[in-house]
Amino acid sequence: MKTIQLKPGKERSALRGHPWVFDTAIAKGRADSGETVRVVASDDRFLGWGAYSPSSKIRVRIWSFDEAQRIDELFLAERLRTAWTMRERLGIASNAWRWVHAEADGLPGLIVDRYDDTLCAQFLSSGAERFKPVLAELMLQVSGLSRIHERSDSGVRQLEGLTPVKGWLRKPDADEGRTELSITEHQMKLTLDVAEGHKTGYYLDQRDARWRFGQVVAQRRCQRVLNCYGYTGGFTVAALLGMQASGLLNDQAQVITIDSSAPALERARSHVALNGVQGEHAQFWDADVNASLRRLIQEGQSFDAIVLDPPKFAPTAAHAERAARAYKDINRLAFKLLAPGGVLFTYSCSGGIGAELFHKIVASAGTDARVDGYITERFFAAPDHPMTLCFPEGEYLKGLMVIKK
Repeated sequence: MKTIQLKPGKERSALRGHPWVFDTAIAKGRADSGETVRVVASDDRFLGWGAYSPSSKIRVRIWSFDEAQRIDELFLAERLRTAWTMRERLGIASNAWRWVHAEADGLPGLIVDRYDDTLCAQFLSSGAERFKPVLAELMLQVSGLSRIHERSDSGVRQLEGLTPVKGWLRKPDADEGRTELSITEHQMKLTLDVAEGHKTGYYLDQRDARWRFGQVVAQRRCQRVLNCYGYTGGFTVAALLGMQASGLLNDQAQVITIDSSAPALERARSHVALNGVQGEHAQFWDADVNASLRRLIQEGQSFDAIVLDPPKFAPTAAHAERAARAYKDINRLAFKLLAPGGVLFTYSCSGGIGAELFHKIVASAGTDARVDGYITERFFAAPDHPMTLCFPEGEYLKGLMVIKK
């Protein structure tokens, strides 16, 4: 077993149970891509067993801190079973959920989502890639399913020196290879394409926030709703169902969904029909969000509820300053469009923007828009996307519910 020795003082994070070892912390030692290595402190104390990545700034991702542990098929199977059991106990209101959330589940670089009868996996680290054949077989054994589609086409793989990979890992011989799937989420019916959708096909992390938005729209009797960066319309459908359940779908009711992807908007339109809502209450704009917000302000329009769920503006902390300006701008425009007493659901999925900083950005946007508001709820990723005590970097999605004074 090859050994990676750390510089003096660089063992502290590993001793706290943090799974990342950066290249600047290493004194000596190297290995092949994905190879399991023994990580030791400068005085040769054992720290952990990890997967080595010669290309990444995160040079080692630790599998286990137990010196007696062997990183083998039994170890991987146990980690998969533990993650599956944890999700089963959450009582998730959907037949689609995240099974493996990488480091949070002790499987660094591995993402696995379940969509009804199909698994969709991303192998984003050298260690996960090296164990891919074993992991694929174990996923089938633990889940009892027979279909695994791979979506290892994220840019993260390039940082690991890996090329993008996309396609079927496992499917029955008689399977036609369908990638279009149907799922349920709370009381919504949705569809996705595991081969073409964002991430593994859909944003499962916003499951509970979407349904909560529909509840708030109904409770606050909102009739004009704006969903920005709407993707395939999850927030849109939730709002329309909430309005329908409260008898608010009259001539004044309107939900506008803005996104720059025509295919995503077409699927959003189909989701409205799939859920039995009359289409005349929904508009879908294939347009730039910033330009649309400015135009709506010029037209003197206002909305009872607005969703801002933009893409990742800051993938790392190095991008935080530029991203902060972008988040501030869209929130400032949204505040100007929000009617008094209106509600804003605003989000950041950027790991480089912490919850405290995001709060400050939204507050600054309110100041510039000359409005104040009540923060009545905070949002995080759905519980099947956990963070752990030892790995706070797992907290990437954060959101605020703000009621305009």
